[in-house]
Amino acid sequence: MRSLSVLACAFALSLGFAAPAHAAKPRHTKAPPPPAIQPLGLRPALVAFADELAAAQNWDAAALREQLSQALDLPRVKQLILPAATGTAKNWTAYRDRFIEPKRLDAGVEFWSAHEAALTRAESQYGVPAEVIVGILGVETFYGRITGGFKVLDALATLAFDFPDEHPRAAERQAFFRRELAEFLKLCRENGLDPADVRGSYAGALGWPQFMPGSWRQHAVDFDGDGRVDLIASPVDAIGSIAHYLSEYGWKPGEATHYSVRIPADPITRRRLLAPDIKPMFTAADLIEAGALPSEAARDHAGPMAVIELQNGPKQPPTVLLGTQNFWVVTRYNWSAYYALAVIELGQAVKARRLQSR
Repeated sequence: MRSLSVLACAFALSLGFAAPAHAAKPRHTKAPPPPAIQPLGLRPALVAFADELAAAQNWDAAALREQLSQALDLPRVKQLILPAATGTAKNWTAYRDRFIEPKRLDAGVEFWSAHEAALTRAESQYGVPAEVIVGILGVETFYGRITGGFKVLDALATLAFDFPDEHPRAAERQAFFRRELAEFLKLCRENGLDPADVRGSYAGALGWPQFMPGSWRQHAVDFDGDGRVDLIASPVDAIGSIAHYLSEYGWKPGEATHYSVRIPADPITRRRLLAPDIKPMFTAADLIEAGALPSEAARDHAGPMAVIELQNGPKQPPTVLLGTQNFWVVTRYNWSAYYALAVIELGQAVKARRLQSR
């Protein structure tokens, strides 16, 4: 607690008075050390989870309890999982510039050249354009350069059994991470991986494409034909798995991802058009009837579209576009319109640079 003399001094200064000469100067003290990272231990929820999973999979319950109890409770993971502070202004231009930049474009061109055959085969087999796959890998891991340094067992166990209560959807998110922890343990057994050695993101995403364990088990494919699925060491498996994932979520070959549009300034109409967010709900006729001005290409689009607004900070007007079914499919990878448009524009920019360099 601060001393009364220091508080009095601060109060006097706030009123415009000089501090008394005898006022004690605040002493500079070292910040307290961060709390020591401890294992989760045999807490009841962990024991119940271990016993239920072991029974379902015919595993040794005691061994699983011990393994999970030794997972570390990571404060940094709990900090990173929290949403941005209320009032933090989103800025699409700044977000875009993090990804569409020279080094990432050069790396994308190099990746495309090295794996052109696999990208062409994935596009032919699943209908997903090479530039979309390249865009995802560029945004997710800088083409395999940044795949995460957290021990996945520690990260998932932390979020499964000590999820921060202050998160607005704490119960829902904790349940999700318990399911992903179970999927991770199954994945490791199926692939001969030591759970204590596997590293990934703070949320437990893995490998080149940053699949969550459940997505790996459900959607990943052996695209290099070596008899095993390896998203950690095989970029070719990553290419095929991304294409398969997007295909499974309804990618439509040959369809655009988005179009330009102008929407009415009337706030009531804008709110109605923006309410569905990234979910395609409006036909071109619906938009025209509401007073919007879709591009010519959008007017010819047969399916539903979403009216998407991306903020550009407090001083610039937002970016507004129409997202198609394929735009929505990209958001199934990461439920964010900012993410989806960054993926799409990065892939397009890499493709353009690659053509220029030929």
